[in-house]
Amino acid sequence: MAENVFLFIPNIVDYLRVVFAFASFYYMPSDPWLASILYIVSGLLDAIDGHLARTLNQGSKLGAMLDQLIDRATTMCLCAALCHFYPKYMLFFQASMAIDIVSHWFHIQSTLMTGGGSHKVLDLSANPILRHYYHNKMILFVMCSANELFFCMLYLCYFTQGPTVLFGLGLWKLILYVCAPLSFIKTGISLIQLGAAMSNIANLDMAEREKMKTK
Repeated sequence: MAENVFLFIPNIVDYLRVVFAFASFYYMPSDPWLASILYIVSGLLDAIDGHLARTLNQGSKLGAMLDQLIDRATTMCLCAALCHFYPKYMLFFQASMAIDIVSHWFHIQSTLMTGGGSHKVLDLSANPILRHYYHNKMILFVMCSANELFFCMLYLCYFTQGPTVLFGLGLWKLILYVCAPLSFIKTGISLIQLGAAMSNIANLDMAEREKMKTK
C-alpha cells in the first residue's frame, strides 16, 4: 500500500504552522502579545519539521515545497502588517517582500533547471557566499532568525519598547538594533542569490542557443 505523503508527520507540522500563523495574523491589529506568541509557535514548528523529516525518514518534495513557501508567506504577511503600522516605510517593506520572493523563486528555478535536488545544496563551484550561507547550518540559522526577529521587534515596538534593560533602551528595541544589521546583510545575500540564479539561467539560455546554431 502506497504511503500517504500528505499525512507525513513533518507535513502535518507544516499544516499546523499555517494554522498558528493565520491565527497570529488575525490578532496582530489588536493583541500584540497573543499574536507574537502564536507567530513564535509557528516559527518553532519550522525548526522541528526538518528534524522530524530526517529522523522519521519522511522527507518529501511536498514537504520541501511547503517549508519554503510557508517561510516566505509568513514573513510577507508580517511585512504587510508592518505596512499598516508604519505607512511612511511602506516602500521599504514592499522592497523587502519583493526581494525575498523574487530571489528565492529564481534560486529554486535555477536549481531545478540545472538538475539540483535542493536549493540548499550547492555545488562547490557555486558562489562562495551562497555556499557558506546554505552549507553552514549555524550561519543559516542565525541569519534567518535575526531577519525574523527584526520584523517581529518592529511589530512589537509599535506597541511598546519592552522592559528597560540597557542605556534606557527597552528590550524589544535593543533586540531590534542588534538584529537590524544582520537582516540587512540577509537582504544583500538575497540580491546575490538573485544575481547568481539569473546568471545560471542565462548561461542555460546561451548554451541552448549555441546548440541550435550548431544544428
